[in-house]
Amino acid sequence: MESAEALAQLPQPGALILDLDGTLVDTVPTRIEAWMRTFTEVRIPAEWGHVARLIGADGRRLAREVAGIAGRELDEDRAEAIDRRAGEVYGQLNSDPRPLPGARELLETLIASGLPWAIATSSRQAQVARSVESLGLPDLPPIVDGSQVRQAKPSPEVLLIASERLGVPSMRCWCVGDATWDMRAARAATMVPVGVVTGAVSGAELTRAGAAAVLSSLESLTAELRRRAGSA
Repeated sequence: MESAEALAQLPQPGALILDLDGTLVDTVPTRIEAWMRTFTEVRIPAEWGHVARLIGADGRRLAREVAGIAGRELDEDRAEAIDRRAGEVYGQLNSDPRPLPGARELLETLIASGLPWAIATSSRQAQVARSVESLGLPDLPPIVDGSQVRQAKPSPEVLLIASERLGVPSMRCWCVGDATWDMRAARAATMVPVGVVTGAVSGAELTRAGAAAVLSSLESLTAELRRRAGSA
């Protein structure tokens, strides 16, 4: 089924919950570079492609998985320290984040429509502000980040907190993201997973992770929301 057709057949959303890195803001290459530099610092061999596929997951999980491939076992404290260091490096590199094509138009459409929406990200709070600022929003939506939960994606915790803050049952929310972890978290939260191929993984990978529809751009999502608003 074509993505546009799959999107049109999804139930009407009561709210949208949006990932940040790689979905709204073009920060995935910077994220990968920050992790690669961090693994070099701590002398853990890492492959760019492997790290790329893990972007969007809980950072401690990412650190443990990469270390495991290299034959190293990390305890919770060490994984936490590596995750924090990667965040520090990312903060240094992420000096001028840019919204992805169609991001501002999507958010303008959401604001104009009155459809509730929130941002839910695995990133820690200190890493979020600059990227959100780049979106040029008149008012901030609810934002749930990785520092507010015990486990970030693929755990559904950030998504469930976001839906609770919006006052919309999780099964009525669309979760929009660019990573397999977004799709897996959405499924676990009983949300409708909508993938966008704007990050580091392919449409096929998003589909295998559970995406109900996979879009090549945010413009397709904006067009569908406008179509639904016009037919309401």
